[in-house]
Order: sequence, then C-alpha cells, then structure tokens
Amino acid sequence: MKSMVSRIILVALATLFLPGISSAEVLKIVVDDTIQPISAEYIARGIAEAARRNDQALLIQINTPGGLVDSTREIIEKITNSAVPVIIYVTPSGSRAASAGFFILESADIAAMAPGTNTGAAHPVVLGGGSMDDVMKQKIENDAAALMRSVAARRGRNVGVAESTVRESKSFTEQEALSQHLIDYVASSQENLFEQIKDKPFKRFNGQEVTLDLVGQSVVPFGMTVKEQVLSYLMDPNVAFILLAIGALALYAEFTHPGAVIPGTVGVVFILVAAFALNLLPTRFAALVLILGAFALFAAEAKFATHGVLMIGGVVLLTLGGLLLVDAPIPQMRVHLITALGVSLPLGAITAFLMGIALKAHRNKLVSGSQGLIGEVAVAQTALSPRGKVFVHGEIWDAVSSSDVSAGQTVVVAKVDGLILRVEPLTVSKSSPAPAIS
Repeated sequence: MKSMVSRIILVALATLFLPGISSAEVLKIVVDDTIQPISAEYIARGIAEAARRNDQALLIQINTPGGLVDSTREIIEKITNSAVPVIIYVTPSGSRAASAGFFILESADIAAMAPGTNTGAAHPVVLGGGSMDDVMKQKIENDAAALMRSVAARRGRNVGVAESTVRESKSFTEQEALSQHLIDYVASSQENLFEQIKDKPFKRFNGQEVTLDLVGQSVVPFGMTVKEQVLSYLMDPNVAFILLAIGALALYAEFTHPGAVIPGTVGVVFILVAAFALNLLPTRFAALVLILGAFALFAAEAKFATHGVLMIGGVVLLTLGGLLLVDAPIPQMRVHLITALGVSLPLGAITAFLMGIALKAHRNKLVSGSQGLIGEVAVAQTALSPRGKVFVHGEIWDAVSSSDVSAGQTVVVAKVDGLILRVEPLTVSKSSPAPAIS
C-alpha cells in the first residue's frame, strides 16, 4: 500500500515538474506570408517548442505564394529533423502553397489541403528576371528538382509528378494533388483532418512507422513574438522602400535647414530600420545608386531651374530604383509599381520645393544687423565735412561722407566699417520732379 502511494506521489510530482512528460496536445502555428527569414525563424521556433513540450504533433497551417530558396531549405531541414511529427495543412479555402510552399508541403510527415486550395508551380525563378545562359538555368533547375525528388521519395509520395512542378511549373487543385499522391488528405476542417489521420500509420523521414490519435486533443496556438511580428511587417519590400524614401527625405530636409534636429533624427532612424529589413531581403545594391542619383537630380532641378526636366529624370530614377531594389523570385516580394510611383512623384515635388526655398534664402540680401544698412537712406544730423552724425533705422551713427554734406541733407549708406558708416550724398536726377509741399 505504501509503495502504491509513493508511486502515485512520484507520478504527480513528475507531471508537475518534468516538462518531458507528454502533454498530449497539438501545437499549432499559422504561416500566412511569404517564405523568408522571419517565417523560417518562426517555424523553427515552433518545431523546437513542440519538441520541448513533447507534443503529439505540430500543425502548420499555411497559405503562401512562395519565397526564398535559402529560407525554404532551412524550413525543410527543420521539418525533416523534427522529433515531433509535422502536419502541413493548406487552409482555408482559396489559400495556396505555391512555389516554395509546395516544397514545404511535400516535406511534411502528413500533407493535407482544404477544399478550394491549390499547390505546385515550383519552378525556380531567376532573381531579378535577368538574362542567364542555358547552362546556369539548367543547373538551378536541376538543383531544385533534386531537392524535390529527395523530399518526395523519403515521404513516399509521387516523385515524378512532384518533379514536374519544378520542370514544367505544373499546379494542382487539392483533388488533383490527392489523386496523384502528392498529399495524404483533403480535409474540410482541422477536426475532420484529425479524424482521417486517426490510427492510420505513416512513415517518418527516418523510416520509422508511427500512428497518431489527435481526435479530442487540445490544440494550442503558438504565435509570433513581438520582434517577429515587427520584422515580418518590415520584410514587406514596399514598407522597406517607403521607410527608406521617408528617411532620405528627412535627411534632405535637415541638410537644407541645418539645426532643425527632428528631421535628421527621423531620417537616421528610418534609414537604419529600412537598412535592417533590406539586409534580410535579396537587395540589389545597384538600385541604391539609382535612388541617390534621383536625389541629386532633385537638388539640381531646384538649383538650375530646368522647368521640371531634371525633376522628371529624378522621378524616373527613383521609380526604377524602387522597382529593382529587392531582387526576389516572386512578385509578392518585390516593390510594386504603384508604390514606386506613389513615393517618387510626391517626393520629387517635395525635395525640389525644399531646395528651392533654401536656395532662395541664400540668394536674398541680408536685411538684418549692420550689413542690412547698406543701401538705406539716412539723414545728416550734423554737417559732414567729411565726418559727422547721421540718423538711420531709428539710430544715430557716426558717418564719414565722400564729400561735404550739410545738416538735414539725405545721404545713402554705401558701406559699414565697424561702427562707422561710409555714406554718399543722395543725388536727385534732373529729370525727377522737385518735391512739393501740399
């Protein structure tokens, strides 16, 4: 009796203090984004957490247009080495697991799709869409095809059809994918998927055959950290480009209006944040040269007043720089044309306007201080022969005249020499009418 009580106590203590005891739960993460370093970090963290909790399975709900090859390979490596079975579920209806998403789907222990979803189109895309010789294209395609064959074969799926998504860019609906053995189940809901999976054996990547019974088990959501949420938002190339443009404009305002401080601070912060995001993306740094060239043309437009010719050139360069800034394999990871134009047109007008104000201020005659007295008309308080006193701007100054001037006569200030004004008698043209007293 005592031994039984002791055993119960030990089991209770183990349940409370040992995280290694199975939680009999399913950890769930949701990937509704492009495949990039932040989504790869999120999935890797979810896999590690599921293993730490000793969950029965990790459910990854996915909807993605594709993404970066390096991030895809990292995710596949984490999934195939996961201690916990990984279920990839393409849902809800209307979602897709295209391009990189198809590679991830095929790497799962259990692959499933909801009705009204599609997958495939995994042909590798040349970054930037630039020209490439046939040999290099073939190398890239063969590399992607080999990865697909390796993953599909180890999971026991249709290798030939899976490879056709790479070679021929084929896409499949959920029923086509099921009938050609690219996925294991078509499920209308998460609960329906668990019911279909129940007690049906499947092979893990290491060849071990296992079964799962997830019906009625609690599903625990596993969300992104604040850092991942912020970085995921910044990984949108359109956001990064807008931040870069605003930062550049703020620095431009600081340079044209020194001492303002706030524009300079905002500019540095925005540019550094944009640089951090672009560092995680496949950035084409030659595009940054185009963006700098655009600002140079904006400044030149304000200085030389070419009636908009240089400003148009700046807008064109800034637009091209934005479109070419991120060298991504899918359109969703590039700067959109509407974003590039929406930034370039107002930015060109604003920068030209600011530079115009600055140059106009530099050209204007100084009208404050002693130098502002030059050209002003003064009245001789005493006779100037040649030294005396004059009244100007409400003040009496010592003055020296180039010729004798009688008291009360008007003179014009020609030069300010310290605290002494150099003046000239104010002559009236003979053709000018004499002043009259009404």
